[in-house]
Amino acid sequence: MPIAHWQARFEEYLHRHWLQDDKAHDVAHFRRVWKTSQQIMETTEADRLVVLTACYFHDIVNLPKNHPERHLASTQAAQETLRILDAHFPDFPHPLYDAVAHAVRAHSFSAGIAPQTLEAKIVQDADRLESLGAIGLARVFYTSGALGRPLFDSEDPLASGRELDDATYALDHFQKKLLKLPDTMQTEAGRALARHNADFLVNYMAKLCAELKGNYCDIDHNVVQQFAPQIHSA
Repeated sequence: MPIAHWQARFEEYLHRHWLQDDKAHDVAHFRRVWKTSQQIMETTEADRLVVLTACYFHDIVNLPKNHPERHLASTQAAQETLRILDAHFPDFPHPLYDAVAHAVRAHSFSAGIAPQTLEAKIVQDADRLESLGAIGLARVFYTSGALGRPLFDSEDPLASGRELDDATYALDHFQKKLLKLPDTMQTEAGRALARHNADFLVNYMAKLCAELKGNYCDIDHNVVQQFAPQIHSA
């Protein structure tokens, strides 16, 4: 069966049976992760059906970032994925079950599960790329808004004189996690894309800091000098 047909079937199932309110982890997110995965695996021999399936079901169980069992969500998602495949896609190849489940489990940052297969590495990279660039910028503020968190500390936006606290300030999440993601990428293609998009976030931080100082026509170049080398050091 052509891969596009599997994709259409998965999307139809999700639209009919999957109800959730988190627009940062919706079907459009799954579609984007799959699209990015295709770029990453372009010159590889990865199993496209395994990657596609993991992309479309990796967040089928998604707990809020402040949930005490957040780190267990990907394991629960893997179990639910296999249940769905067995119940609703009986023609899905059973020999691929383990590979799909592993890719789903390993995608999560909070779970801390190291990807052991090429397919799992590709899905993890593609999902993490959603946290960087323009899409990542939109998602982090969307999520923080949904949790009722302030955008940033106006007096100390980069936490120069305080501890980073991304449970309080959305902007702190950039330093706490997002700018570290390029170094966690499993593939060369993913690493290159991550560095490029992390640069966008650094420039956003530099623009924000300039505006907070009353400069609306430039960026704070000190911010770029401080953070850009960290992204490209590895």
